[in-house]
Amino acid sequence: MLLWVVEIIENRFCWYHCLRETRHKVYCLEERKLPSSLAMDMELDKITNLPGHIIDKILSLLSIRDAVRMSVLSSKWRFKWVTLPFLMFDNQCISISSQDQTLVKNKLVNIVDHVLLLHTGPIHKFRLSHRDFLGGSDIDRWILYLSRTPIREFILEIWKGQHYKLPSCLYNCQSLIHLELFNSLLKPPPTFKGFMSLKSLDLQHIIMAQDAFENLISSCPLLERFTLMNFDGFTHLNIHAPNLQFFDTGGVFYDVNFKNTFLLATVSIGLYVDITNDKNLADGNSSNLLKFFAHLPRIQRLEIQSYFLKYLSAGDVPGKLPVPCIDLTHLSIRVNFSSVEENLTALCLLRSSPNLQELEMLARPEEQTHLETFTNLWKEEEHWNYSFAHLRVVKLTGISGVGPQLDFINFLLAYSPVLEKMTVKPASGDGAWELIKQLLRLRRASVRAEIIYLDP
Repeated sequence: MLLWVVEIIENRFCWYHCLRETRHKVYCLEERKLPSSLAMDMELDKITNLPGHIIDKILSLLSIRDAVRMSVLSSKWRFKWVTLPFLMFDNQCISISSQDQTLVKNKLVNIVDHVLLLHTGPIHKFRLSHRDFLGGSDIDRWILYLSRTPIREFILEIWKGQHYKLPSCLYNCQSLIHLELFNSLLKPPPTFKGFMSLKSLDLQHIIMAQDAFENLISSCPLLERFTLMNFDGFTHLNIHAPNLQFFDTGGVFYDVNFKNTFLLATVSIGLYVDITNDKNLADGNSSNLLKFFAHLPRIQRLEIQSYFLKYLSAGDVPGKLPVPCIDLTHLSIRVNFSSVEENLTALCLLRSSPNLQELEMLARPEEQTHLETFTNLWKEEEHWNYSFAHLRVVKLTGISGVGPQLDFINFLLAYSPVLEKMTVKPASGDGAWELIKQLLRLRRASVRAEIIYLDP
């Protein structure tokens, strides 16, 4: 039904904008007045008699500029935009194309002020994302206005300039379910007790103090999804969230600690710098790997990116985790195949994932250290007393096809009885034909296993 409505609107909208250009042909319409009027009345009746929730759905998919322009369709649509519960201000809401940032800012400020002034009813969602708009007092004023409404979703993306300092009134929005901030400075007031209804939090390019960060996460008891990218001001990711199910982070940090996260099912972590020699890494008999998995009993999907495997390899690495990850079906690891420690850590994860179905290994090219030792390690049969009973799909990216990498491929093919597809994408085209010949020689435990070679 919605597609049918959109087609009618598009036809009616085009007719409206072409009317001025076709006035000199009015006499043609007059000669066929009855059929044309009848057809137009039928079209208008279809638009006018649409249910209110259908009209709201259509307008919610448009920019605020197009939503206002829709008022020409019929009298029922004329003031519908002033009651929209979803307000989105982005590049599409301004028709001018100018390099003058002052002109763009003034135009956008006038639009937002005008819409909020005339708006009636609740505002459930507010999104501000304009590529040329800088943070400032205007946003403070709008957030103050929104803090007095039952706002459920607030999205603020400042693409240029310094980090925008959020006003304290934002922390009074206790109806928030989804909060998304880009390029912002967060400094909650001492009276802040958390967002009691918040379920989804997305923070990117933010600055925040360590204690404020920990207090924010622990004070959102219903939090289910948390995205944290490129942050500053804190280096320890202490996550205390009993209802958290999704966690995606990437940045520079020293430590990760999960506490009371027994529902966490999807985790993606990228450590953007090598902190191997940092004093904060585990040493002695401690193990970052054991600590990391202590509160992840229901992990289903795990992505280890950049240098995070190197972090996990610090300290003692067991042959298997004390408690296997029985729900883990998808595992993605970026690994330095020349590092004994990293590959033993990856092996521990593989041995601790009895129900693994999809595996992705991405080679991280680094200085070739311990190459001879590691090659021998792969060939020691006592390390491979294991079978991947459920592994069906394997993706290998950035490999060179020599030494431990080829031995690893051989191991997967030999101990994956139900493997269906292995995709191999080398780091470069050098030696491609030789790699293909070596892959074809490898023995496969699965008669259905297909090896697909992709050009780099």
